[in-house]
Amino acid sequence: MKDFIQKNKLFSLYSALMLLIIFIAIFAPHLAPGDAFNSNMADALKAPSSEHWFGTDKLGRDVLSRIVYGTQLSLFMGFTIVITMVLIGTIIGAVAGYFGGFIEVVLMRITDIVLSFPGIILAIAIAGILGGSIANTILSLTIVGWAKYARIVRSLTLKVRQEEFVTASIMMGASTWTILRRHIIPNIMPLIVTTGALDLGVMMIEVAGLSFLGFGAQPPTPEWGLMLNEGRQYLQLAPWLMIFPGASILIVVSIFNLWSDALRDVVDPKNEG
Repeated sequence: MKDFIQKNKLFSLYSALMLLIIFIAIFAPHLAPGDAFNSNMADALKAPSSEHWFGTDKLGRDVLSRIVYGTQLSLFMGFTIVITMVLIGTIIGAVAGYFGGFIEVVLMRITDIVLSFPGIILAIAIAGILGGSIANTILSLTIVGWAKYARIVRSLTLKVRQEEFVTASIMMGASTWTILRRHIIPNIMPLIVTTGALDLGVMMIEVAGLSFLGFGAQPPTPEWGLMLNEGRQYLQLAPWLMIFPGASILIVVSIFNLWSDALRDVVDPKNEG
């Protein structure tokens, strides 16, 4: 472990920062210094102070507490979206690449249709039709995102399927499920995992973007994009309502992007530099 840390110092540093963010998200109810939900109009729009480090919002709620709770929600939504679209894309891509023929044509044409639309525009359209909520945000971004993984997995499956060990397994009478589980999926997972890690930061930004536009989380949910939307009305009077949620998005997304980039270098050192 010590040798690994010495060899991959940046990855270790970013991993520690990422674990810190995950720790904050998990223990948000215990770490939040105040009440993130109940309003207190007597404390409305108070500037940052020793009592409220990040100030209060228009309803007197502690901004720092809402940002801490927002960490929990943003990470939950980001991880849920990435994991779901990776699973769906991997299954569809592996099936299309392995079986080929009519199955491949149908699945890849559906994939092409999804990929033909600008991602965020399609997500906004779906979220607008379904209505603004956390569940609909996850669903809309998953519908948009799985197609990229299906295309990647299909091409990797076609390549791995030509390997001699797969041919030997087929000749020995191994079932399709066994070949996919023991030979195809394990050989393509490193690239899929690193691609999914790179999408974590992207998904968090898109979640915040949908909430900012009113298609994501709804009040009184403490979500960073929603907090930015609520704070923009008070930009001149209470700029901290936008500064701190915006800084939170910037810091967390930057850490996850740097971590995923370092992970790619660890998994495949040939990409380094």
